[in-house]
Amino acid sequence: QLRCPVLFQMSVSQPQSGRGVPCLRCRGTCTGFEPHSWRKICKSCKCSQEDHSLSSDLEDDRKIGRLLSDSKYATLTTRVKGGDGIRIYKRNRMIITNPIVSRKDPTFDTITYEWAPPGLTQKLAMQYMELIPKEMQPVAGTDGAYYRRRQLMRQLPLYDQDPSQCRSLAEGELKLMEDFVKKYKAEALGVGEVALPGQGGVGKEEGKPQDKSIAASQPPESTNGALERAPVAEHYRCETCKQAVLGDCPVVYADRAGYSRQWHPACFVCCRCSEPLVDLIYFWKSGAAWCGRHYCESLRPRCAGCDEIIFSEDYQQAEGLAWHKKHFACLECETLLTGKPFSLDNAGLLCTTCSKSKRL
Repeated sequence: QLRCPVLFQMSVSQPQSGRGVPCLRCRGTCTGFEPHSWRKICKSCKCSQEDHSLSSDLEDDRKIGRLLSDSKYATLTTRVKGGDGIRIYKRNRMIITNPIVSRKDPTFDTITYEWAPPGLTQKLAMQYMELIPKEMQPVAGTDGAYYRRRQLMRQLPLYDQDPSQCRSLAEGELKLMEDFVKKYKAEALGVGEVALPGQGGVGKEEGKPQDKSIAASQPPESTNGALERAPVAEHYRCETCKQAVLGDCPVVYADRAGYSRQWHPACFVCCRCSEPLVDLIYFWKSGAAWCGRHYCESLRPRCAGCDEIIFSEDYQQAEGLAWHKKHFACLECETLLTGKPFSLDNAGLLCTTCSKSKRL
């Protein structure tokens, strides 16, 4: 079975972390995460790794640090001391402290946001948070924080950027993947910027000409100190919903789209899955923003078995999905199904025997 020594070394070097972690989807019926040898699922309940919330803050920060390093967004990363040049994501956390009024000694209510847009005043960052659905706000210890972590795993799989995390690369495909990653970092990868309308790209050379033309058509600001709501600027419209944006509400800019476009915070979503782009990390293609998962899939097929990008030109296809030939196997008994009858159940292949037993 060890036809490819390089492939074997890659697979055994991977940490089988997270054993026993409960499944958040099964809510108690799963006995705990049991890693599959090549599928990105739990052998016990067949749910995905992200359903078990396997990653940690440090692992997520290392992953995003790796993604942004060697790109023009490397300033959002920092070197790890003694880490041989490894870079880690400088994730911006935000801690809000509110005094609780009572007759006794004053106490404080502290709210921690696991992530917030960098480079903003706390007031503007809080405005941004209030413009996204409450269940998606990454407040520590809430469903919103879990949602963010799940999206980091879903939209930005480590095995889409790090060849050493892939179990399905043949020796000759390693260079193909390295070139693939290098190309998308140079041509598509981006990180959204939050600013008030007309202020995106301030201080950035490529944004200055557009910023000046926008600023020139802005109504003059009131200087009497009154807290008035800024008028709707007719030429500021959200790219997704096409509705006007208010002059005093933060919007998201994507530098690869140019600073004449902006999005409401809740509208900065992947054009394929319509999910909010986690930590504002996007991939720009064909005039639209994509999440990492769907951008990669728009260029190469993804194996419905192991969830990795397929770099071989010889793969199995059925009903609009693709598989590595060695992964075209029954989800239950692992029998290879090439040339055999099968059924497809929620993207899971089943042989006729297992399909019948599931229906009983």
